[in-house]
Amino acid sequence: MYTWSTEQVDPRDRFDYWREVRAKGLFGVTAELEPEHRRDFFGEFSLRQLGDAGLVELRASPYRVERRAGDIAEAASDSLCIYQQLGGGGWFGGARLDEFAVRDGMFATSYSDLPYRTVPLHHDGFHLRIIKIPVTNIVPPGAELGELVPKPVQDETALQPLLESCFRDLVEGHDASAADAAPLVQALAHIALIERGIMRPKSRLAQQALRSAHLSLARRLIRRHLSSAALTPTLIAGLLGISVRHLHILFEETGNTFSETVTALRLAQSRRLLRERSGQTIAEVAFACGFESLATFYRLFNASESMTPGDYRARVA
Repeated sequence: MYTWSTEQVDPRDRFDYWREVRAKGLFGVTAELEPEHRRDFFGEFSLRQLGDAGLVELRASPYRVERRAGDIAEAASDSLCIYQQLGGGGWFGGARLDEFAVRDGMFATSYSDLPYRTVPLHHDGFHLRIIKIPVTNIVPPGAELGELVPKPVQDETALQPLLESCFRDLVEGHDASAADAAPLVQALAHIALIERGIMRPKSRLAQQALRSAHLSLARRLIRRHLSSAALTPTLIAGLLGISVRHLHILFEETGNTFSETVTALRLAQSRRLLRERSGQTIAEVAFACGFESLATFYRLFNASESMTPGDYRARVA
């Protein structure tokens, strides 16, 4: 991961450096700020490769951003951009798009090589993540992104939680290899294209993306409900809006059943609690991890670790 901050530059030159080297050179945008505010400017960003795609997290004090025709000509990237607003909010506008604002946690999508303007809504400035995905190999034959102006992903759509789950998996996957990230990057891109009406939901690629996204969200929901003994396929399928049969098929394609996945996550959680919470009894650990009985916990733990939970705790103490 590459990180950079204006703390590395003399305060008198920070905004000028950010504008010419970082904003224009790296992001392909024009940055503007009144001279009297430039000395107090602060900006930082990180860049991590996700195979051919890139994940940028940016934080900066307020300034105006515009991607102009000249910027596009000098720094075309031919990419699908998926934004996540973090904190505060941002306003978007431009000649070809309806004005809109995004609040904390919201997503927006666009094609990289279209003009736009954006400013933060609040004094805390910019804080956002962007995943930029090269168009090559993600756009279905005959489709064009030339009209994909910036637009928010509506929270009430069924696709929003699927897009968010794939996005979060990529953000959280610090140790993932390029090969591991590639299928999830493609699924994220295709979910975004389905949401924008570029890809037909019933197409083969769209169905594959939806399966990947449903599996991503299913795993996230399992972790959220892991401590509950009421965690069942029916619960997760209902939250996903799919059939129980469809849910089982999603997991079977991974080589692990739903039940095996839940058990593995509960055992991993129990090992962590046994290491970190010496004040908890074995029974408290078992029930905190969602095991329905102490006998079940002992049987599964012993099968996994070839020792009892008590022996495991004593060994790692």
